[in-house]
Amino acid sequence: MSHPPLRTLRLAAVDIDGVLLNDTFSPVIHRLVVQHGLTYTAELERAFLSQPRLTAAQAFVEAAGSTATPQEILTAYFAERERYLRTHPLRMLDGAVALLERLRALGLEIVCYGGLGKSHFDRHLGAWASFFTEPRYICTNDFRPGVREITQDVFGLDPAQVLFIDDVAAVAESARELDVPFIGHPSSFAHGFQRRLMQEAGVRHIVSSLSGIDEQLLRAVDHEAGEGGVWQRAESAATAGARLHGEELS
Repeated sequence: MSHPPLRTLRLAAVDIDGVLLNDTFSPVIHRLVVQHGLTYTAELERAFLSQPRLTAAQAFVEAAGSTATPQEILTAYFAERERYLRTHPLRMLDGAVALLERLRALGLEIVCYGGLGKSHFDRHLGAWASFFTEPRYICTNDFRPGVREITQDVFGLDPAQVLFIDDVAAVAESARELDVPFIGHPSSFAHGFQRRLMQEAGVRHIVSSLSGIDEQLLRAVDHEAGEGGVWQRAESAATAGARLHGEELS
């Protein structure tokens, strides 16, 4: 079956953890917050997700009033994550490979990105590396959230030509500032706030499953990118919320 190429979009930048792989960060952060006697709030979640590791650790130290150093907090975090992974192993999300196939069929280059090193990509997505354009994976820990850097510095594209797919609202907010197309895939983690934060940020397209990022939606985003209408205006975002592709607001 022939798929006419998209007119404006050239690249899909796809987050690794929470989009292609299951979310193993939010639950561990929640565990640490509760262990330190704190209430897990949207503000805390915002301070920790999609931040450079030491920045997030410093925010945790300040919130908890801890005497630990940021590096000690990071060590504790990754130790807790290892414990979590024993019963909740990393896996490809349902529909991840089909999504990569769809993006390629529509003529898009694909790059993967995330806060961990490239060995994380090689270990868990190496078998599907052929779907991705060099450098295939970009570690964004030193310049999170990385929207400008991936779009301009790595690929030299205009904002309208790159679609970001991510599970964190901070990436959406950066994309909005740069007028870069964005599709949200917030974690289903019961205590998470990312769906609400995306709605507040004016994200037009939020999906609960990767199958929701279908050809119809991708062509709609491509059209919006070409017309300069990817983001809701500030005055309408607060009242309109987010458009959920084929879903009701929850």
